[in-house]
Amino acid sequence: MKNYRKPKQETDAESRHRRHRRLVRIGQVLMAAGALVAISHWIAHLAATGQGPRITEDIFIGYPTGGLLLLFGAVIAGRTETKKR
Repeated sequence: MKNYRKPKQETDAESRHRRHRRLVRIGQVLMAAGALVAISHWIAHLAATGQGPRITEDIFIGYPTGGLLLLFGAVIAGRTETKKR
């Protein structure tokens, strides 16, 4: 007969730390994506006259999207690690 044992439970501190590091990395990825969106939008503005982004792209897609991604990423990455209770 096989021995069915429960897998070793991780300590709470380890799981909290891993969750915190995962959130920090997700926040950093969001911040990098926001920077890429803003930089690509800026490069689109450097195009010759008449070939730049349309007004709808300028209002909704360009800098606001890049800024929101940067902001959300900074909020997620900047959270403090949970304390022991």
